[in-house]
Amino acid sequence: MTDKKAEDAFMAVAVAPSGTTAHELGAALLAACTHTQIAHVGALRILSDGKKWTAVECSVRLEVARLPAVRLALEQALGDTIDSAILPAQGRRKRLLVSDMDSTIIQQECLDELAAYAGLKDEIAAITARAMAGELDFEAALAERVGRLKGLSLDALEACYRDRISLMPGAQTLAATMTAHGAHCLLVSGGFTYFTSRVADAAGFHSDRANRLLDDGATLTGEVGQPILGRAAKLAALDEAAVGLSLTRADTLAMGDGANDLAMIEAAGLGLAVHAKPVVTAAADAAIKVTDLTTVLYFQGYRNDQIVWRD
Repeated sequence: MTDKKAEDAFMAVAVAPSGTTAHELGAALLAACTHTQIAHVGALRILSDGKKWTAVECSVRLEVARLPAVRLALEQALGDTIDSAILPAQGRRKRLLVSDMDSTIIQQECLDELAAYAGLKDEIAAITARAMAGELDFEAALAERVGRLKGLSLDALEACYRDRISLMPGAQTLAATMTAHGAHCLLVSGGFTYFTSRVADAAGFHSDRANRLLDDGATLTGEVGQPILGRAAKLAALDEAAVGLSLTRADTLAMGDGANDLAMIEAAGLGLAVHAKPVVTAAADAAIKVTDLTTVLYFQGYRNDQIVWRD
């Protein structure tokens, strides 16, 4: 999160579907900056002119104390078809990406999809939604959901990954581009190692951490390996990875969609909410609501010719 000091140089970024031209989006961004009473606005810079998304940015100067209100006003002025952010101009490109998996790097919640093989998807999904919104204790909710899957054949895990799990658009491009520019990509999930190991490989992440589903060799026992990886453990994973790479929290980018991602999102130099619950969006530095994970790169100032396109 932004250090509340005298720093006042920021970049305002806007990303829209490619049907919008860079000229149109740029005009909208400059008008929105004026509408939000940002006194000092720099020249427009085009990041993408319609390859997949249209993205533009401009430098702005404002008092750090005004930043939350200005971010909200800019988002409201640009409307709900554009993702926008106002981020510090210095240190934009992060060297460590720590990302949640479910509903962030993949489009599904693995446990909900796995529950379908036990005929319990709706029941389990209702608990998942409440846990991700912060209404339930994450660890207790996870143990309850896994407990209901006791006796499920291990064959269901393979079928679930093969038939029901798909990467979020832009995930491979995000990981490939950050890797090409020297960053480390860590997948950290309150889900399960069976899925994170496969998703990390498919998306191009360097490493992964998650919970362990216990089994008797043929079926699930209904238990999770201890300790359960939850909100605090995600933050610990971020810190351990940063120290191991001789980085600080300021060098990190953390992103996710649920309440168990809040600690790492709030601690990171850049915390992003991805199609997230309201409590997460409110706490993050920026949110992706209508575009895809390519926007994570635009928020860091990457241009199309610097992006390694994978999906």
